[in-house]
Amino acid sequence: MKKVVPLPVFHQTNRGRIYHADSLDVMATLKAESVDLIMTSPPFALTRKKEYGNEQEQEYLDWFRAFASGFHRILRDNGSLVIDLGGAWKPGAPVRSLYHFKLLIMLCEEFGFHLAQDFYWWNPSKLPTPAEWVNVRRIRVKDAINTVWWLSKTEWPRASNRRVLQPYSSSMQLLLANGYKAKLRPSGHDISTKFSIDNGAAIPPNLLAIPNTESNSSYMRYCQEKGIKAHPARFPADLPEYFIRMLTDPGDFVLDPFGGSCITGEVAERLGRNWVCVELVQDYLDGAIGRFKYPAAERAPAKSGGEDGYYKLPRPSLLWNGPDPIALDEGGGRKRPAAMTKTKSKPIVGPDFVPPEAIRVAMRGKSK
Repeated sequence: MKKVVPLPVFHQTNRGRIYHADSLDVMATLKAESVDLIMTSPPFALTRKKEYGNEQEQEYLDWFRAFASGFHRILRDNGSLVIDLGGAWKPGAPVRSLYHFKLLIMLCEEFGFHLAQDFYWWNPSKLPTPAEWVNVRRIRVKDAINTVWWLSKTEWPRASNRRVLQPYSSSMQLLLANGYKAKLRPSGHDISTKFSIDNGAAIPPNLLAIPNTESNSSYMRYCQEKGIKAHPARFPADLPEYFIRMLTDPGDFVLDPFGGSCITGEVAERLGRNWVCVELVQDYLDGAIGRFKYPAAERAPAKSGGEDGYYKLPRPSLLWNGPDPIALDEGGGRKRPAAMTKTKSKPIVGPDFVPPEAIRVAMRGKSK
């Protein structure tokens, strides 16, 4: 039997450890069924190479297999594996890669994981990308979500949505105040009188609205002070906090095998969980030290999303009025326009057509 050699610790706190190492080597030192939650965001299979070492799409599944095997071995039977993955576009074409769906299927069919639930992280502050398809050729809308797969070894992992309840929306508060008439909906759902009971908070959906705007955190200030380059692909603290709260108890063990700037460890430390973060790039870990030299005592309050903390999404038809203003390109945008402000398509106008700019002006007037 091969002897497991302990690895040197890069940084240690009262509850956790950071390793500057390969996570496969670190996982080999952990006992089987010893981890309650693996919360991570691995390098995405982007078609354009990034500085943080992402794998190409065609190699991604083979690269991930060794990690999947390690995850399954060290995870408790009632524990959870949560993976945040951004999507990718195929090179040179406005069509999507299927790598993150293939990874999900591989984890379930080859390694015996179950999909407890699929989540979608919507970043309200995300820029309109990819620019070529969204801004130049105008044939796609901006890509603003990541998929977050919540997986488990059993069909019954430990979990409680009571840990992640959210305040009632203003419309729900109004319904509770005015009452609701129990009735059968056209969909077949029988809405009983229990629907109008005030339970104090609402059960959240599997759409997580979290802006990634960490511009003035202690981590960023530390990196600036020390001249350290911040990790370019950090997820916001609210993302790991959501799953750490819902899926673990204080004192449980949380692992992030692709630790980056170790924000998972920072949140786990604050919430009283034991943790380990692993990262190959030392520059990222040099910055991560700042998270523990100047730790946050609690979660920073949201600075956006309105007074009630809710982000507002416009109805898809908000600017639709009259005939469609621009004829579709028969080539589907295959040819790049000569200039972003020009188009060969002729506007379609009619007596009911109102230019979008006129609608925007009218809407601004109503909001005053």
